[in-house]
Amino acid sequence: MSHSTTVTAASPDIARAQRRVLTVLVSAQILSGAGLAAGITVGALLAQDMLGSTSLAGLPSALFTAGSALAAVAVGRLSHARGRRPGLAAGYLTGAVGSVGVIAAAVADNPVLLFVALFVYGAGTATNLQARYAGADLATVSHRGRAVSTVLVATTLGGVVGPNLAAPTGSLAEAVGIPYLAGPFLLAAAAYTLAAAVLAVWLRPDPLLLARTLGTDDPVTDSTTTELPAAESSGSGIAIGGFVMAVTQLVMVAIMTMTPVHMLHHGHGTAAAGLVIAIHVGAMYLPSPLTGWLVDRYGRLPVAAASGVTLLAAGLLAGFAPGDSIALLALALALLGLGWNLGLVAGTAIITDTVPLATRAKTQGAVDVSIAIAGATGGMGSGLMVAATSYPTLALVGGVLALAVVPAAALTARHNGDRPARSATATGESHT
Repeated sequence: MSHSTTVTAASPDIARAQRRVLTVLVSAQILSGAGLAAGITVGALLAQDMLGSTSLAGLPSALFTAGSALAAVAVGRLSHARGRRPGLAAGYLTGAVGSVGVIAAAVADNPVLLFVALFVYGAGTATNLQARYAGADLATVSHRGRAVSTVLVATTLGGVVGPNLAAPTGSLAEAVGIPYLAGPFLLAAAAYTLAAAVLAVWLRPDPLLLARTLGTDDPVTDSTTTELPAAESSGSGIAIGGFVMAVTQLVMVAIMTMTPVHMLHHGHGTAAAGLVIAIHVGAMYLPSPLTGWLVDRYGRLPVAAASGVTLLAAGLLAGFAPGDSIALLALALALLGLGWNLGLVAGTAIITDTVPLATRAKTQGAVDVSIAIAGATGGMGSGLMVAATSYPTLALVGGVLALAVVPAAALTARHNGDRPARSATATGESHT
């Protein structure tokens, strides 16, 4: 029996396994979304309160994104060696340990411990992103964008609810003798622990290990559907996919990190800042199904270019919005989240298309290091830039920088002949 016949016969089982994998990943992502939202919402405020300096308010974001860089390598290598289940579960448990460390640092009023704990906490962020790759392991090329988006959109519920629990968890923290701003990290510790438990118990079969058992090469990839010629796909795909995700991450983190600080300087409270961040996080993940469909229908590179234009619009609106306008800042942060989403889904599909199964997990982990480093740069640089100039300047510079994605995607499309993946009907594929 030929390899193609074997794959066709196994397709119903693959489809069933893929549905189970996505169900478990969605459950874990809902929980982890609440965990990662804690650092986004109050990380900068906690550092500013402990250090008394705006210039270092971006340091928490830089630290937990730097920590996520190391975690991306570790999760990628563990997933490569043992499978997605142990890799992702270990990453979330590490994020939970970091959350507990942040709480301890706040209680002890120890900035050094805070910085170390935030670095460890970053493992949760890295793992949340790595989970999107697990959703694509068993997906066909023509459905990879949608598989990635299904995992991403699940983060929306926790990511939106989490920031809005900043005030209640702060009150709970005070009631048990913990500083108010450390309250959201109580939620993060519980959420990451539960996410790890869900994956450890129910992510069976392991999608990466199952994909490997189905053949020496990707059993569900039709190479004729990729946008990059086979001879150049690996190098070109990794380069452009990584570039798109790194630039969008840098710009998004930079503007997002300083928005709560900017709002507090204009008289808004923690609840208002939490609302704006909740809208932002929702826009980061909620459009994922539409983005996935666009990526599969019209191609990876056009959607990547659209991310740069959307981030420019976000930067312009944030830069020119009056500081007392919650509505305009919320809209700007929504566009910021949407631009990031477009870049992440398109970039992820490009990387998954072009990296063979034999090295996929390790390569994906290495690519996510560049994303994390870009995020750390954006987080640290944002505080320094606002201290030296202003928040509007930061927003405008970030928006212009994001435009670099457009010519990069256009040149790659022109050189390689961009085209969307064929439909499942055309290729005879039926599973997602």
